[in-house]
Parts: sequence; C-alpha cells; structure tokens
Amino acid sequence: MGHRTLKQTVDDLAVAGRLIRIRHEVDPDLEAAEIHRRVYQAGGPALYFENVKGCRFPMVSNLFGTLERARFIFRDTYESVRRLIELKVDPNAFWRRPGRYWKTPFTALGMLPRFTRRAPILANQTTISRLPQVKSWPRDGGGYVLLPQVYSEDVDRPGLMHSNLGMYRIQLTGGQYVTDQEIGLHYQIHRGIGVHQAAAARAGQPFRVNIFVGGTPAMTLAAVMPLPEGMSELTFAGALAGHRIPMVRRPDGLPCYANADFVITGTVAPDRTKPEGPFGDHLGYYSLEHEFPVLEVDHVYHRDGAIWPFTVVGRPPQEDTVFGELIHELTGPIIPTVIPGVHAVNAVDAAGVHPLMLAVGSERYTPYRRDSAPAELLTQANAILGQGQMSLAKYLVIANRADDPELDVNDIGPFFQHVLRRVDWRRDLHFQTRTTIDTLDYSGSGLNQGSKLVIAASGEPVRELGTSVPVELRLPAGYSRPAVCQPGILAVQGPAYPGGSNGDDSRVAPFCDACRGQSSLEPFPLVVIVDDSEFVARTLANFLWVVFTRSNPAADVEGIDAFVDAKHWGCRGSLVIDARIKPHHAPPLEEDAEVTRKVDALAARGGPLAPYL
Repeated sequence: MGHRTLKQTVDDLAVAGRLIRIRHEVDPDLEAAEIHRRVYQAGGPALYFENVKGCRFPMVSNLFGTLERARFIFRDTYESVRRLIELKVDPNAFWRRPGRYWKTPFTALGMLPRFTRRAPILANQTTISRLPQVKSWPRDGGGYVLLPQVYSEDVDRPGLMHSNLGMYRIQLTGGQYVTDQEIGLHYQIHRGIGVHQAAAARAGQPFRVNIFVGGTPAMTLAAVMPLPEGMSELTFAGALAGHRIPMVRRPDGLPCYANADFVITGTVAPDRTKPEGPFGDHLGYYSLEHEFPVLEVDHVYHRDGAIWPFTVVGRPPQEDTVFGELIHELTGPIIPTVIPGVHAVNAVDAAGVHPLMLAVGSERYTPYRRDSAPAELLTQANAILGQGQMSLAKYLVIANRADDPELDVNDIGPFFQHVLRRVDWRRDLHFQTRTTIDTLDYSGSGLNQGSKLVIAASGEPVRELGTSVPVELRLPAGYSRPAVCQPGILAVQGPAYPGGSNGDDSRVAPFCDACRGQSSLEPFPLVVIVDDSEFVARTLANFLWVVFTRSNPAADVEGIDAFVDAKHWGCRGSLVIDARIKPHHAPPLEEDAEVTRKVDALAARGGPLAPYL
C-alpha cells in the first residue's frame, strides 16, 4: 500500500500512462526546466529524463503536475488521511459514523516513524559536483536542489518525534561556496529549522542538518505541510505513505531516511554566512543575493538506481500550485478549530501565496446590528496573522459570512466584488507598519521588512460597482489608458516610477489630489496605478500578480480625499494602490531566448521531443 521509493512511483506512473521517458540528452542547465514548464502548462505527464548531460543520475519532474495525478499517487492512503483529519476536527464523528471511520485508528498507528537496520541510502557515496545541477532561470546563481527535505532536530529534545522536516531551497554550486565542501541553506525566519538552530547555538552544540532527496512522495508533501510546531512531519508522511517512515542511525550525525534516493549530511557553520542566490522564485521574480547559513558537507550518499527529483518554480501557476491545492484539501477543515469564527482562508496562488490572503469570518459581537463596523472580524484577522506561515500574509481581506453564506474564498473575482460593494475606506483599513513580510517579497523596505494591511468588510452593500470606463473621467497629466480589471476595479497606466526617488513626487498623491471630487470614480472603490494597464486588466491572474507583488501597503496605498483621525488612516474616495515597478524591486523572470529556440527545435515535427511537447 503506497509507494515506498521514488522508483516505485516512477514505474507506477509509467504503467498507468502518466509518465513519459525522455531518452534524448537534456541539459540540466535551463533546458530541463524549459521542457518542464511547457509540459506543465499543457497539463502533460510526469517527465523522466534518462540521459542528463554531464551527470550519470536520471531525473524526474512534474510528478505533482496535476491535482488528479497527485491524488493518483496517494490513492491508497489519501482518503484515510482525510478521515483522520476529520476526526481531529470532530472526534465524536467516530461514534456517529463508525462505518466510515473504523479503519482510522490503524492509519494513526502507521504514522509513527521507526528505526531500521536496513539502509539502502548508505549503499554509495558521491560528491556535490556529481549531482544534477538543475538551473531553472538564466540569472540563477548556480545549481539548486528544488525538492529537498531538510531534516533537523532540537538539541534540547532530540529524537524523531521532535524533528523538523522542511522544504528550503539548497544552492549546490556557484557564488562563494567551496566546491564539494559547502552549500547554501536558505530558510525564512518563521521556519521550524530556525528554532532548532537557535537552540543549538544556546547550547553551544554543532547544528547538524541532513538533506533528503527522493524517496516516497509522501515525504515531499510532508516537507511543505503547515503542521503545528512540535509535531514531526515524519508522522504525517507515514500516514500518507501507508507505512512507518524508516530511519537509520548514524554514529557521526543525525539519522538518515533509509529509503531516500540521496542524502547530504553536514553541519551549519557557526556564526558564518555567505551570499546565497540569485534564484527565480515562486513570486515570479528573482530572490537576490543575501547572506544565509552555510552547510559544511560531510557526506553525500545515494542508493542504488537513485533518481533525482526536481521541480520548477516561477510566476504561478507552477507545479507547486498543486501542493497548495493538496494542502487546502487536507487541512482546510482544521481552520475553524484553530481559529474560532474563521470558516475558510485562501492564500492566493496567483498573487504568489503570501502577498494576498482572503478569509471568511463571523461577525458575532453585535448580531443585532447589521450596519455596525467590523469588530470580531478584526480579532479573527489578528489571529490569522499569528498562525505559522499565515503570519506572512501582506494583504489580508476578510469578509463576514453572515452577509452571504455561499461566499467562497476560492472564487476570487466574486469575493472581491462582495467586499468592494460593502467596504468603507473611512473605517475598514487597518495597517501594521514596520513589520516582517515574506523573505521572497521585495516590495518592502528591506529583506523581511515591510507592512501589512487588513481590509475587513461587513454589512449591507453600499454601492454598485462600475463595469466600464467612465466617459467623463479626467486623468492628470502622465496618467492614461484606464481599463476595468474587474467590476469596481480600475487600472490606470502611470508614468514610470522615478529611479532612486523617495519623495512624494514618486508616489501617487498628486494623482489622488487631481481626482478628488470626481463622481465618475465612485463606482470604482479600488484604483491601481500600474506600468501597463492593458496587461493588468487582461486577466484576473495578471491583476492579482502585479498589484499584490509590487506594492507595500504602508508605502504604496494612497486614497482620494485621505485623512488621519486619532492615528487611523482612511479615505473618503477611492483607494489607490501604486503597483508600478520600483527601483528596489527584484527583476521579473524571463526565459533564455537561446534555450527557448533550442527546445522549439527539439519539439518541432520530427524532433526528438515532438511526441511529448
């Protein structure tokens, strides 16, 4: 039941016609990623690269390229894990429907990891430079591990049950790393591995880390699951894999995952960092070079017949989008038990996940006052921003379920329309300034530095939303090409943001002043200033990506007829978001033209990749 190894997964998908084997030589430097992106966008199969240029190990990608294929991989265990989560939400459900849940206790028993003497992973050793050096985007700083399972333990409470398994990108080569001796370890401040590193530093002990690559796909999904702190991801992986995860002890370091395809072991250098990056990330931009921990490599192990799995990230949707969909399916029912009053949340993939979160809550403080200002919604918003990875949300938009019991956070267009019909910009904007944001988000004032904005909407509709550009609209000089993105949302093309300018002349206050008193804007409570209004208005996805990845609320949100009252900022007219590219932003991702032409030729009629692309 379930797949114990990556090879079993590959063979299973191939037999089912869900994987193709590419025998033509493929370069891991940009070419494999270009092929992957095309097949993913076409909804195609998983890809097994048999002949990797400059490397003897085969590679596989796009395993999770569709939600249907991901469910197929976990078909033997997926439903039992969902039922286990249902019982966590409502334990009494077992007694109401024992026929549905009688197998669930056996699922729970299969969650606990175990130690084993059999260790296929320790069969062979190699070096970092002999691993596939996958590079996805032209400016990437070197080869990366793109589906790592990074394992660490708490020195104060060692052992499997207090371990952390996370997916943090690993730079294998390039930059200032000493070949075969050092690699870059990139993790963000909210991750469990950071807690472990701090504990090791306090105790004056070496901070050891193991990086697993491959093995059962359940380990890959477990590494990205937002589990409660203190709960080992190995337990979740065991339930999803259908067997207890086997670990093997090593006398000179942390345990290794026995069924992994590769393991890199090492120690984080104390009090020493090196520049990591650049790297094309899931927001659709490059993460630039920054100082991050260095892992001093001890050993690189691999099993017989090892396969190197990888993925490609970039502007969403990409394969990691499916991870988010799986996580939502499995953990969505837990949200109301963790945050009372909150019915659903959606970290919007099209906006890069953390830049925009939508939520539905309950306004129960004054049920007899439908016209009162949001109250409990603000309590719930603060609770959301205090929960694990949800704390990285930059824009959080929360609505009252009582206003529309059918409101769906995953139906983004109608959700925005619901909010914009009801929102009152004089009272419903709540800023958090000079706080932390996603490490990968360069819209802020520095690494991890930025602001947050909570928009809480409740009550009866107060306006009808505009659906066409008002003929009487008058724009100030330099602003042009207004276009409707969604009902109630107007995109306006502004002048290029001045390089190096931090004064008011670089912001949109002059635009707001010029538009004050224009009644034609009343049906458009949200106006966005962008570099290309036609592009932003073309699709909802374009609007979400541009506006929420290119703005920092405290710096880039303005308003028509704005005011400050008792330190509360609001506006009487339209809210205006400056979503132009700023000088401090990271560059957006672009494909390498030469590689694109090469893959075009390989995919042309009669070419070796024509059957697949």
